[in-house]
Amino acid sequence: MWWTLSSLPNAAPFASIIAAVFGYLLGSIPFGLVFTRAAGLGDIRNIGSGNIGATNVLRTGNKPLALATLLADGSKGAIAVLVSGVLAGPIPSVIAGCTAFAGHVYPVWLGFKGGKGVATYFGILIAISWPLGLAAGATWIATALIFRYSSLAALAAAILAPVYFLIGGPGWLALPVSICSLLIYWRHRSNISRLLAGTEPHIGDKSNHAPAKS
Repeated sequence: MWWTLSSLPNAAPFASIIAAVFGYLLGSIPFGLVFTRAAGLGDIRNIGSGNIGATNVLRTGNKPLALATLLADGSKGAIAVLVSGVLAGPIPSVIAGCTAFAGHVYPVWLGFKGGKGVATYFGILIAISWPLGLAAGATWIATALIFRYSSLAALAAAILAPVYFLIGGPGWLALPVSICSLLIYWRHRSNISRLLAGTEPHIGDKSNHAPAKS
């Protein structure tokens, strides 16, 4: 597996640029918005938290649609990494993963107002190193089962994922993973405030159905 090679080839600047653009455009596809509109549920941005991700789609009460959003958002991160890895090499593939994550969070199609990137983040991690990605996913699951907060589970996984990559190697991957983790914390700053105040909704809580504030 090329992630474990001790000597990585230098990535051609052109290949890295193409991978970055490809990753961003793929990551920018707002599957949550597309799916909810196709299902006749309207604009997901006017429901609950206003987020386009799977957690907010779940607040519509449509579990299959939430699952589809979760898988699609995760897949676009994984596809960005895997396709770029095959066509351009390891470094461009990591770049593509990072820009796919950025595309989900700041999609050009939605005025750079996107989701929080958790599903896409996990898709990227699993594509880069499935054992370490699954370790981060297990952290999310364990935290969610214990505390029943999706946001807290994401924060726990985001803080430990760079540690997993630092320990499990190659260590250089901990840097791009850390950058994505920091952005997850930034996007969850309102959730952090609600967690501290004790007002954060639990997973599956439908009480947050009021139209989202702009």
